[in-house]
Amino acid sequence: MQSSDFVIRIFEFVLLLFSLSFHECAHAWMASRLGDQTARMQGRITLNPISHIDPIGTLLFPALIIFGPLIGFTFFSGLIVGWAKPTPVITRNFQKIVRDDNLTTLAGPASNLILVLLAVVVLGIFCIAVPGGRLLVIASLSGGLGATTPSGMQALVILAILAIEINLSLFYFNLLPIPPLDGSRMLYNLLPYNAAQAFSRIPIWVSYLFMIFVGGYILSLLLNPSMALVFWPFLRLNP
Repeated sequence: MQSSDFVIRIFEFVLLLFSLSFHECAHAWMASRLGDQTARMQGRITLNPISHIDPIGTLLFPALIIFGPLIGFTFFSGLIVGWAKPTPVITRNFQKIVRDDNLTTLAGPASNLILVLLAVVVLGIFCIAVPGGRLLVIASLSGGLGATTPSGMQALVILAILAIEINLSLFYFNLLPIPPLDGSRMLYNLLPYNAAQAFSRIPIWVSYLFMIFVGGYILSLLLNPSMALVFWPFLRLNP
């Protein structure tokens, strides 16, 4: 294993921690804006990962995905996803319960799209404003390492690319209708009362099995075309 491979895996883990924290912070912020201060009072409107860590979803699950291949353990088809401690929400504090609960739920996936957009802007700035930036971006997207490029510049480009990959993965992953992911909350709000109660009693181990064996397959179908679409303009650049 090259040292650069290990460094990139460290980048992935750190970016995932930040992205999950940003995601949960967005839930908490939106809930606060809509009238429920529960998460704010618990200190969840923060980017500090310690406030959002779930031992399995934030540490163990991502660690198996990211570092498992180093010891020959390939897990979840190479997709980098995870989840954090759920943001506490008391829906009766909302003025319009279903609408505001849905808005609070959607704030999480929307935050991941915001990070994708910011990373795309960073790559665009490199292509336009940095000498040799287009070559660097194209080489990095193609898996090459620019030996003549300052390592700091290349690190920023790689971080931006990884941020796009990770946050697109988190966007789709969290929209899956599997408890406790955001998509399950949206589905819960659409179901009749009895069906919603039955849905809420799905054992967590069943959810984990669905995430691993069904979620990974669905994500691979959605993520690859999305990545190709996002990176296509950069790969088409004429250096």
